[in-house]
Amino acid sequence: MYPNLLLKRASLTPNRIALRFEGKEWTFAQLNEDAILFAKKLHSKGVSPGMRVAILASSNAKLVVVLHGCMQLGCELVMLNERLTEEELSYQLQDSKADFLLVDSLDKRNLAHENLLSFADVECIEGNSFQIEKEWSKDRTITIMYTSGTTGKPKGVRQSLDNHVMSATGSALNLGVQPNDSWLCTVPLFHISGFSILMRSVLYGMTVSLHTKFDAEKAVEEILGGKVTGMSLVAVMLERIITVLEEKGLAFPNTFQSMLVGGGPVPLNYLERAIKRKIPVLQTYGMTETASQTTTLSTEDAIRKLGSSGKPLFFAEVSIDGEEEIGEICIKGPHVTKGYIGASESKNPLVDGWLHTGDIGYIDDEGYLYVLDRRSDLIISGGENIYPAEVEQALTKHPGVREAGVAGKLDNKWGQVPIAFVVLKENVTEDELKKFMKTQIASYKQPVHYFFVDQLPRNASNKLMRRDLLKLVIE
Repeated sequence: MYPNLLLKRASLTPNRIALRFEGKEWTFAQLNEDAILFAKKLHSKGVSPGMRVAILASSNAKLVVVLHGCMQLGCELVMLNERLTEEELSYQLQDSKADFLLVDSLDKRNLAHENLLSFADVECIEGNSFQIEKEWSKDRTITIMYTSGTTGKPKGVRQSLDNHVMSATGSALNLGVQPNDSWLCTVPLFHISGFSILMRSVLYGMTVSLHTKFDAEKAVEEILGGKVTGMSLVAVMLERIITVLEEKGLAFPNTFQSMLVGGGPVPLNYLERAIKRKIPVLQTYGMTETASQTTTLSTEDAIRKLGSSGKPLFFAEVSIDGEEEIGEICIKGPHVTKGYIGASESKNPLVDGWLHTGDIGYIDDEGYLYVLDRRSDLIISGGENIYPAEVEQALTKHPGVREAGVAGKLDNKWGQVPIAFVVLKENVTEDELKKFMKTQIASYKQPVHYFFVDQLPRNASNKLMRRDLLKLVIE
């Protein structure tokens, strides 16, 4: 058993700031009070402990209250991705068999559910008292999040209380915890990168400075103000922050301690530019099935092991499957999900206790993990393995390239050949890029075609969706 997280935190540090949003602040005592009040009102609408509640909402202070309210009531949270289509959302609602659907606005989407409620529907009624549990079962499912579905229908991943607590504890043992910690959250709360920040907040007594969406200018302004000590993002967001600092000729203050960057390999060009702006970039590796981080690079190794995702957190283990040095990354530990729901419920995510991630990487002789790519994105050309991330890294070294995405295209002679999609910072021709790339990587890895685009396809957490790149090509 674990203590009721928010209740315990509110009793330990009631007056510490839990949440900042659009100029307003909530202490942990206020957040706990608001969450319990919402839970009582939700109970009046027929929601009972153990029910599964799907939530579709933008990241704001009200959503934080709603999430904590549902947890106080003992519900399982089905976290719906705002950027999905109605068809995709309907599949997840049906697959999860959600008892209720909570939305921040009835005008936002045309979704059908027999128990559809808006936040306003709940707030306008009197609440019914219920028994607040002071202890929570470690195995209790807190959240259900659907994977990106890169290899088929997305799977609903169970994330238990133990998964979240052990993930947060492992991170604390790696990064350390200070009373003045404040985490800037610009990633969506429906994603594990965002929700894990809320979990760390109540466990650490840490302030969350919440933004509805990522804005590089606003993020830089807040960090420069000295109140923020950490932030989570992906590579494309990091590049935009670096660009803002470069344009202003500024660097981050010493008050800012940790920039966790996940969601895929970070181009070395970004890391080198970040060092010049005093951005303490810590590459991290995790996934929905691991309740966020599994490995994270420590601050003392950030430069020495540039490009690595670090060593496993204290409770995690990482291995490489197969006899070769490079292979599939496998993970074991108490932060790893015990299973799926719905159509994938019969699938065991573990093989002999290990989660096979589908990601390709290697572990160096000091135990540091290097993530190369998704196995499903691997390009096999004439029998040679080509990792798109390696080609993308080479492309982003060119001063005129802001972002790059690489995918494999079917080819009668070679089986597959790499093609590149490039977002430019300044005018660059295809011939110039081809000439540059010849100095960077082997001939068989060279993209055979270059397509210049305004933006690359990304999911809600800003991860590059390589499978959608070929859709940008007009045959």
